[in-house]
Parts: sequence; structure tokens; C-alpha cells
Amino acid sequence: MSAKHPIIAVTGSSGAGTTTTTTTLTHIFRQLGINAAFVEGDSFHHYTRTEMEAMSRKAQTENRHLSYFGPQANDFARLEQCFSNYGSKGTGETRTYLHTFDEAVPFNQMPGTFTQWKPLPENTDMLYYEGLHGAVVTDDVNVAQHVDLLIGMVPIVNLEWIQKIVRDTQERGYTREKVMHSIVRSMDDYFNHITPQFSRTHINFQRVPTVDTSNPFSAKGIPSQDESFVVIRFRGIENVDFPYYLTMIEGSFMSRINTMVVPGGKIPLAMELILTPLIRNLIEKRRQLLSTTNK
Repeated sequence: MSAKHPIIAVTGSSGAGTTTTTTTLTHIFRQLGINAAFVEGDSFHHYTRTEMEAMSRKAQTENRHLSYFGPQANDFARLEQCFSNYGSKGTGETRTYLHTFDEAVPFNQMPGTFTQWKPLPENTDMLYYEGLHGAVVTDDVNVAQHVDLLIGMVPIVNLEWIQKIVRDTQERGYTREKVMHSIVRSMDDYFNHITPQFSRTHINFQRVPTVDTSNPFSAKGIPSQDESFVVIRFRGIENVDFPYYLTMIEGSFMSRINTMVVPGGKIPLAMELILTPLIRNLIEKRRQLLSTTNK
């Protein structure tokens, strides 16, 4: 952690709502006049899409599991080094994983490949990470220790599977059977490397549908935000103004002493109310430190 070069990380699997969070945080950054460096978790995958498919087939023949959730397919050490460098010096490197043709064409590359590594922009106020492993910890790597504000995006698992199936079949052209197989072989890595992160986060936003998702593999569409509640759990954050949030967010209530529930359609408002003062506090500490240092 670093008061001079703070890091915010949103961690959660693809389709969990991390994109919605990024939109909200970008708005908050603009409001507070924050110049943030953006880092995508997919940048730290080991393999291109073609390489990953080949490695997955090889793993299956050897009775092993390989998924983007686990350490074999990701460079956790390089991710930690990026966070460490930014926290100490405000520097680091990143690249972009090109998911679609629209993303790849400007680089004259194919989808499923990476751009070249490049330095982060200079003189940024903080680093913002969004991806799978913002709070990952292994025997050799501790990414979580470098993050000043950890945010978890965690739909219940049936909803997460529905989101993945719908996204991968409709947007990426995969068959339903291929997506289901991918879910099955990723479970070990999910349990060991994704789920534990949400016990390290400062805030979790967990979407819980209010419609039947008991068989996610037969679902034809994703439940809407208005067909869900969001459970918000706080950990290690002092002076949380729950009465204010309950007043401002219609339909919200407390389910535990550290847990608030809000209607799904209110999640952008809830995020802005909760995260703005926390981010403001980080940037004010940074500016005060810089002011003292420059005197």
C-alpha cells in the first residue's frame, strides 16, 4: 500500500459486473479530478487464445485442469511487480488483450492476442485495476498486500454461470456445450484462486437474482438488475455512515451489522455514494503528502 501512489483494484470473474464498476469509478475519477492509470487483468494472461486452447487440450490428455482462473495461465508475479512498482514509484507496465475483431483491427492483429508491453502513463494520481486477480495470494505471490482499496464483484455462482454462458455464446460465438465444459474444468481454480479473494476485499457487491436461476444451463437470458438485489458487505472500513446510505437509497436495508442490501437497479447510485468518499480520502492523503514533500 502507498499513500503517495494509491492502488484501487476491482476483482471478479468476467461478467460479474466489473465493467459496470469501471464505468462508475471512471465517473468518480472525473468528478474528483483524478488522473488514473488503468490496468486490465487480462493483460497478465500467459497465453494467446490459440495457445490457451492448445494448452487446455494438452492438460486434458494429462488429466489436469487449466483455466484463466489459475496460476498456470496467468503471470501473478508480473502483476504483483506492477503493483509494487506503482506503489513505490508510480511506474509500471501494461498491455491489452484483444478480445474481439473490433478491438484487434486497429492493431492489425487477430482477436485473442496481446499488444506489446508499454509503460504506464507518467504522473498519474492512482492506479485502477479491473480483472480476475486483484486480491490473489499464493505461496509465492501476494498481490492483495499492495492494494489500498479492494472491491469485489461477486454474483451468486448460478448467476455468474448464466452471464458467462450468454456472453460467450452470443458475443464470442462459442457453443453452449463448449462453455459448459469450460465452466466444469475451471472449478478447481475458481475455488482455490477466485473465491478466497472475496475474504480479503474491503467491500463486496454481490448480486442475487429474485427470479428462478436454479438451472443456469437452461437459461436463455440474464436476469436484469431490477430482478435482483445487491448484498454489500464492508470489511475493515471505519465510520461507515449506514443511516445516510439507507436514507439515500430507497428500498435498502441492513441484513447484518456490516452488510447492507439494496435493490439491483440502485447499484450505480450505491456505488457512487459508498466509493466516492473512500476514493476522495485516498486522493486527499496523496495530495497532502505531495504538498508536504514539495515544501
